[in-house]
Amino acid sequence: MVFPRPEWEKFRESVARLPMNAQWWKRIFLGNAMDVEMDGSGRVLISPELRSAAGIARDAVLLGMGSHFELWDKATYDQQEAEAMQGEMPDVFKDFSF
Repeated sequence: MVFPRPEWEKFRESVARLPMNAQWWKRIFLGNAMDVEMDGSGRVLISPELRSAAGIARDAVLLGMGSHFELWDKATYDQQEAEAMQGEMPDVFKDFSF
């Protein structure tokens, strides 16, 4: 996940408030977070460690998800999307109006 700073602060605070039985997940979410900056061309350099953890091999897909972004390996995203499209739409969308 990629957060704008204000949204990251909200997310960080909510994770930090989790109980002790979630301590390892707190470490995973907070301990592996990294600040990134855009270069002069508007590109963001993702560290090799984060690319590896996300399974990003070559091409990536950046999805706007409201308050944050998701960064996916393109092949993985395409596969997951195709699988979702083959399944039933969740009930929550049955009466959803576009």
